[in-house]
Amino acid sequence: MPIHLKDKPLFIVGQERSGTTLLMTMLGCHPRIAVPEVAWWYPRFRGYLHTYGDLTDKANLRTLADEMIFGLMVPFWGMPVNPGTIVDEVLAELKESSFAGIYCAMLERYARWVGKPRWGEKTPNNVFYVKEILEDFLGAQFLCVTRDARDTAADAIRSSFGPTNAYAAAQEWKFGQQTIQNLRKELPPTTWFDVHYEKLAREPEATLERICEFIGESYSSNMLSFHETQIAQNRRKHRDHTALGEPVTDHYVGIYKEQLSIRDQRIIVGIVGKEMEIEGYKPDVEPFVLDAQEAAYQEELDGRYRAAMLDGPLGRQHVWESYNDWLAEQREARRRNGIWSEAPPKGVGVVGHPHEDLMTGVRAPKRWKEQFSFKRRFW
Repeated sequence: MPIHLKDKPLFIVGQERSGTTLLMTMLGCHPRIAVPEVAWWYPRFRGYLHTYGDLTDKANLRTLADEMIFGLMVPFWGMPVNPGTIVDEVLAELKESSFAGIYCAMLERYARWVGKPRWGEKTPNNVFYVKEILEDFLGAQFLCVTRDARDTAADAIRSSFGPTNAYAAAQEWKFGQQTIQNLRKELPPTTWFDVHYEKLAREPEATLERICEFIGESYSSNMLSFHETQIAQNRRKHRDHTALGEPVTDHYVGIYKEQLSIRDQRIIVGIVGKEMEIEGYKPDVEPFVLDAQEAAYQEELDGRYRAAMLDGPLGRQHVWESYNDWLAEQREARRRNGIWSEAPPKGVGVVGHPHEDLMTGVRAPKRWKEQFSFKRRFW
């Protein structure tokens, strides 16, 4: 049964490097809405719940809660907690003995801590788990951020995570945007609201007013002070999010014109031109389609670079990937211990999906991590 909350939960979704973090910090400044740092719980856990066994078994439920709570990139979302008792405290507050129960209890705890009645959560890849979220939370609402594929690619290529060349970036954007476009058709306007990054950057107040109308809240100008929050100030210390430390700007609209070569722009348009036009982005170069050999080469280069750069200067991705790999090993250990045996049929859900790594947030393919002898590092 889905959990029913008095105030509908809010989920900020989209593609990575699309502006979801900007909206996260803005919405978290609303006087009634609490939005912590990213959780990544749906991508990391929801598709693998079968590996925890029967969650009515207290030991199995505790294992899930432990792995969720201690796997946050920002420990405990900054809340003052006792690590020795936090799992017991959360389990004592469950509305139901389930993944959603744990998820909800932690978000409610955060909302109480910041003194707000309603919570939201931003994990970009939750866009691949909208069906599951609606199964878990009655009346959930989604704010989906879309950004020009070319700017998204330019931003990703210079970042410490994500695709490392134009071909790989366009392939990811294509899959993500096709998912978004299908959801937009399926869901009612009371559930789904589209936010284009360019509008948010150029017309922030008007865009936020429309968002507030959608979620049933009064507009608050506090949301424009997002850059003053602790989350934004912490994020700005990292190269990938320096812009969060300043007021909203349209400076990052159209960055592809300087950061991408004409060839890369043509490759992107050749892959996602149709999806771009649906979103209102006009291609300004002739499309170029790579032949199969070159496409395979670009895909392999991307995997190699991702794995090789995990322990680069911005080591947060090293820690992130270490925990992802550890979770996979724990799933296998539980299988050996008889907790579970039958995985969902291939192609059903996330397990065995051609885009499983993308959907679950894995930063580099396993084969290339093994090739480069990836050594784990935890906090």
